[in-house]
Amino acid sequence: MENVPCTMKAWIYGQHGKPEDVLKLKSDVVVPELKEDQVLVKVMASGLNPVDNKRMIGIFVHAECPFSTVPGYDVAGVVVKVGSQVKNLKVGYEVYGNIHEKALDHPKQYGTLAEYTAVEERLLAPKPKNLSFAEAASLPVAIGTAYEGLQRCGFTAGQSILVLGGAGGVGSMVIQLAKHVFGASRVVATASTGKLELLRNLGADLAVDYTKENLEDLPEKFDVVYDCVGQCERAVKAMKEGGKVVTVSGAVTVPAFKFIVTSNGADLEKLNPYLESGQVKAIIDPKGIYPFSQTLEGLAYVDTGRVAGKVVIYPIQQDN
Repeated sequence: MENVPCTMKAWIYGQHGKPEDVLKLKSDVVVPELKEDQVLVKVMASGLNPVDNKRMIGIFVHAECPFSTVPGYDVAGVVVKVGSQVKNLKVGYEVYGNIHEKALDHPKQYGTLAEYTAVEERLLAPKPKNLSFAEAASLPVAIGTAYEGLQRCGFTAGQSILVLGGAGGVGSMVIQLAKHVFGASRVVATASTGKLELLRNLGADLAVDYTKENLEDLPEKFDVVYDCVGQCERAVKAMKEGGKVVTVSGAVTVPAFKFIVTSNGADLEKLNPYLESGQVKAIIDPKGIYPFSQTLEGLAYVDTGRVAGKVVIYPIQQDN
């Protein structure tokens, strides 16, 4: 069993504000105590998400955890300690997941931008064998959001889907899951000029350049429109009569609905075979891997809204 230290390095903030003003790397942060249904994960890689920046500046202040706060949702790492009620995970297992069950409803005080994180067993899944820690850490929030949204729409084989923002973290997963897991008959997705090839490689039948083409000019309507960019009004106009629109960002236009992902290790485990077969791929931006010491630069890149796929912090552990 690994000798777990009492303190660790972690990025931490004690007040709301811009990351560059409030987020500090400290080396004396106490390693989180385990609850009986939790495991302690030695963090090998952590995925960044737009919600990390939003939480830090205080947008969700009404449902926050107490300060001081370690940000980070996505983790890939190794189990180093298990609580008394843990059933399946054992020390040495390689796992991945989103450690916050409810993303914006009192998330944990200690997130994944740290050398260790404590997380409930039910929120984790075995890391796909063919994926690196960095690849695995890019997935949980994005693939979980994509999967839950498609399920909530009742998306089924033979239906058509339009994905707004197909090159982002969630959008790149929606395209792949719709095509390769749910059996979509037609997948159309939007992105900027430089990312159209990515959309096609992910499985889009048609890649639409939103900088040159109007959605309103598309000659077809869709069973489901998945809005990843906050253009709900336009999304609703593109759906078939009786269709569904799901959005994960911005204001909601009836009859669309919005949801916030619930973390669930069982869903990741269901998707593992598609990841291990290579049908669904982890998508990390070409400039998207930052070492632990450059977490602020990684968060700034996420904040540009121009990321293709995901940004990941790796490596976290420095061999002492």
